[in-house]
Amino acid sequence: MESFGVPWPPLNEGILYRDDLPATFPTSSLLDFYCTKYKHSAPREGWQQRILNGQIMVDGEVVEKLDRYVRAGNQLTYHRLPWTEPPAPWMLEILYEDDHLLAVNKPSGFQVLPGGLYQQRTVLTQLMWRYTSAADTQTQMQTRSCVPSPVHRLGRGTSGVLLCAKTKVVKSKLSVELAKGASLQVSNVAEKHIVKIYRALVVGIIDIDETFIEEPIGMISYPGVLKGLYAATPEGKPSRSKVVVLQRDLKNNCTLVQVEIFSGRPHQIRIHLAFLGYPLKGDPLYISGGKPDTSHMALLEDFQQGIINQDDGGYLKPINPVPGECGYHLHAHKLMFIHPITEKPLQIVARCPSTLCMPGEECN
Repeated sequence: MESFGVPWPPLNEGILYRDDLPATFPTSSLLDFYCTKYKHSAPREGWQQRILNGQIMVDGEVVEKLDRYVRAGNQLTYHRLPWTEPPAPWMLEILYEDDHLLAVNKPSGFQVLPGGLYQQRTVLTQLMWRYTSAADTQTQMQTRSCVPSPVHRLGRGTSGVLLCAKTKVVKSKLSVELAKGASLQVSNVAEKHIVKIYRALVVGIIDIDETFIEEPIGMISYPGVLKGLYAATPEGKPSRSKVVVLQRDLKNNCTLVQVEIFSGRPHQIRIHLAFLGYPLKGDPLYISGGKPDTSHMALLEDFQQGIINQDDGGYLKPINPVPGECGYHLHAHKLMFIHPITEKPLQIVARCPSTLCMPGEECN
């Protein structure tokens, strides 16, 4: 199959953060504005240095003095300087492509959309580089309507099928179908039109061959994370997963499973399998019971320092990650749905990595 990708440059282009001050905004010092609105980004001394560095503009003019005041109607721009992003894959294998859709095989360790420390090294950037001729990211963002757009997310540590829409009409239709699944109640799961099947490797030997997990998933408080983290909680939204045992490895105390999800909650498979008592092998966050691990002080310190980001699922690289860069074993193996334009059934399959393959299967 065809693959594409461009190696990452040593530094990204930095980021521009824009703020338009509303008519109700009270006159304030520029320094106080940033220290208040973005207090978790840097201490006061940090914002002072950014102003003195000329990283902030007011109405297009660089500010270099700390006594500048801003008022309603001003447009503020903060330029975060370029930095070296953490290592990330850059090649994508094309699994399916036509005039309306693109499906790629996303490697583990590859973030889909910008977030946290990953602003350039994302799947979206590689899509922009391939499907536009723009020379820089800022121009590419303006021509983003030309770029295939992911219609669902895979966690950074999850590999496998990622579906993208090439037009707004197609994305809208697929988003409607995905939304049906995300809001699906257990009583009407047969109505779903998109089937998502995963492979996972869990710690422990699952005795029962097939089971359903219906534990609700929602946000819970977590030290150092303002919005909290997703976890198994009775106050969460209805969620349903079907787990089928494929192979039991008594020697290594692990089980290879197939998981079909009937709802689309964030980190659903990681949480549900952990809730069942069999967390993903190598998962640095979710432990038995479906809750985030709070037992390691180093993990808490990383959260408090902003090293771990809620948007990427509380990723923490383990000392001995198995396999790949994100530790846990989870692969989006199959995606089955009705083509939104041709209305024909479509099945897209991404070959599994060797650690998730059955005997005799062709591995990626």
